[in-house]
Amino acid sequence: MAVISILANSTAITLILPALGLVYLASWIYTYYRLSHIPGPWYAAWSDLPRMYWVWTGNSHLKQLELHRKYGALVRLGPDAVSVSDTTEIPNIYTFTGKFKKSNFYSVLGPYHRGQAIPMLFTTQDENMHRRLRQPIASIYSMTNLVGFEPFVDSTIRFFFEQIDTRFVATNNVCDLSTWLQAFAFDVMGEITVSKRLGFLAEDKNVSGLMNVLWDHFQYAAVVGQIPWLDKVFKKNPIIGYFRTTQPNAIVAYTFQQMMQRKKLLEEKGVSSIMATAETTANPDLDRRDFMSRFFEAKIKDPKVPEMASAAWSISNIGAGSDTTAITLRTILYYLLKNPSTMQALLDEIRTAKAAGKLSDPVTWHQARELPYLDACIKEAGRVHPAFGLPLERVVPPEGAKICGKNLPPGTVVGVQMWAAHRDETIFGGDVDEWRPERWLVDEPKRWAMDKALLTFGAGNRSCIGKNIALLEIYKLIPSLLQRYKASFPFLSSFRNQNLAYTMLA
Repeated sequence: MAVISILANSTAITLILPALGLVYLASWIYTYYRLSHIPGPWYAAWSDLPRMYWVWTGNSHLKQLELHRKYGALVRLGPDAVSVSDTTEIPNIYTFTGKFKKSNFYSVLGPYHRGQAIPMLFTTQDENMHRRLRQPIASIYSMTNLVGFEPFVDSTIRFFFEQIDTRFVATNNVCDLSTWLQAFAFDVMGEITVSKRLGFLAEDKNVSGLMNVLWDHFQYAAVVGQIPWLDKVFKKNPIIGYFRTTQPNAIVAYTFQQMMQRKKLLEEKGVSSIMATAETTANPDLDRRDFMSRFFEAKIKDPKVPEMASAAWSISNIGAGSDTTAITLRTILYYLLKNPSTMQALLDEIRTAKAAGKLSDPVTWHQARELPYLDACIKEAGRVHPAFGLPLERVVPPEGAKICGKNLPPGTVVGVQMWAAHRDETIFGGDVDEWRPERWLVDEPKRWAMDKALLTFGAGNRSCIGKNIALLEIYKLIPSLLQRYKASFPFLSSFRNQNLAYTMLA
């Protein structure tokens, strides 16, 4: 009987294996042909490994730009992935209805705490969850309200300058502005979120390794996010998680620590006290409540707000908010120093305004908005070096979609590649590879068309809620810095772009 059983099992295996092989082959052929009408390198039709490799090298933004210049507005990057460079498709893909949902890339990018995903505004794929997270706090991030946070930003700007004066001006040492701008961005986000600078400027070091935590996370997510199911194997595997002894994400841990301290204050002083006054802030002279206080208030006002919302909002502020702002600040100064004529033009504008008594120290938001060349430099920085270097991936809905005149089947991952879209010659002119802020000093219709084509802060219903915070910091710091110091780059040629999801100047 045992012999018969073995023979039966052998026969079953003989039948099953070829059947599985045929199913796999059929699936492979189907995947190849469903997007065969989209141009791209031949190997992209068979595997996502090539685009994963491009991201691993840190040069995927340049490789994808090269592919768009070779193949056109649509490029097949993988078996189910298509990159777009046509700026007219931005409102079709990034709608205000959330028709194109976020891809599984964002599940890799999102943070985990104690084995559970923290629902974040930027990374959640659930449109209903996104609405529940965004609606209670959207008004807090309006520019009208954010101007009320200027005292927090001013406090950190002044402290930033004190550190530069003490550590570098007085000693005649070289200041690595690249690192110090990152430190500034972290500290200012700590100040406006929890009324406490994180300590980067004061200690002149990477406090608790927070910078490395971010960079390591982005590098992992950027690479593994090209084949998202690998995340279930490498990081979010429950079996591996059971035996893992590593410490929790430092940014997540810091945020939860601050929340516990704030909740204790709520219990000691009462809810109305912490909401109505600045008694609990680290800077009692500031008469504005910080973000965490407002987040707690939003949670109390609306019981439907998800339980982890306050943590998610705070983590977003401190994590993503600090890094993207630092990248933009570095980009502006890098290109100004690399192009002395534009630096001189901006300095002339700042000095003229200062001589006329139109600039304070630090420069206010409203004063900065009256500097058109500064505005042009900031927009040009977002164009030539957008902080996010990968396509903003979305999934084609069940009914399919027509993009650039081509039909894309349901389930296709599609996204606009900013580095290519921001070099659309029909929108930005023939010198798209050049840094030229003057392109923004044109008549309103032309400027409006360029503004619509910029994806610096995303578009549609999933655009960056922290856009106005970043702009507040950038518009204030750049003129405040340049009216006070003369900057130069002794090692300008050593800088390079590195794409770790966010494209950094390293």
